[in-house]
Amino acid sequence: MTGQPAFALLHGGGQGSWVWEHTARALLGFSARVLVLDVPGCGTKRERDTIGLGVDDVADELLDEMTSAGLSDIVLVGHSQAGTMLPVLWQRNPALFRRLVYVSCCAPLPGQSVLDMMGRGRHGENPDEVGWPLDPDKHGGDEQQPLMFCNDMDERETRDFLARLGRDNWPMPVTLATHWDYDHLRGVPSSYVLCERDGILPPVWQERFAKRLQVDRIVHIDAGHQAMNTQPARLAEILLTEASLS
Repeated sequence: MTGQPAFALLHGGGQGSWVWEHTARALLGFSARVLVLDVPGCGTKRERDTIGLGVDDVADELLDEMTSAGLSDIVLVGHSQAGTMLPVLWQRNPALFRRLVYVSCCAPLPGQSVLDMMGRGRHGENPDEVGWPLDPDKHGGDEQQPLMFCNDMDERETRDFLARLGRDNWPMPVTLATHWDYDHLRGVPSSYVLCERDGILPPVWQERFAKRLQVDRIVHIDAGHQAMNTQPARLAEILLTEASLS
């Protein structure tokens, strides 16, 4: 790779481009080019009407934004639910990208929605479902969220993060989509950043997702699910290293 690396950063479910603020700043400090993306209904697009927007609609919009920004040879970085979109974006325009980097991303089975993948039990109760930290029939989001997203944050960080969480919503047709395909990812340059203290996607599941996504590298970071918030400098270093790979 010659010149400045180019990164496009895509957030996960229930979040927006705001989660990448500190990591983007760290990458810019290394003279990287950075574009933070928002799925319709999230972040800067929070007020958009997303009724009827499906996976292809979202992919087309994101691809248009990346090409309009004049970026090429992009390292496309996704977090959490963005694991469902990165393979679609690569498939639709592989020439645009240099490498895919999944940060604690999920990868539902073909025929399975993200919600089906998560299931209705606790972590470890059903080998075919990711599950939740607490019994979802007895504990609501207010109790689950600190355990899922903030287990490596201090009290102030937790308060600030939770105050911003939940105002962003991916289009429901995308969350309910089931037509996932990973066969085309064989041989695609890709890395998976495994968050070792993740409270929503346990490491054993991240390893399973990395295998489905057919990545050629797994990199570990000692962080919870929101590594971009809690360890932005370390995550930026990892991303820069992955960008340097052929």
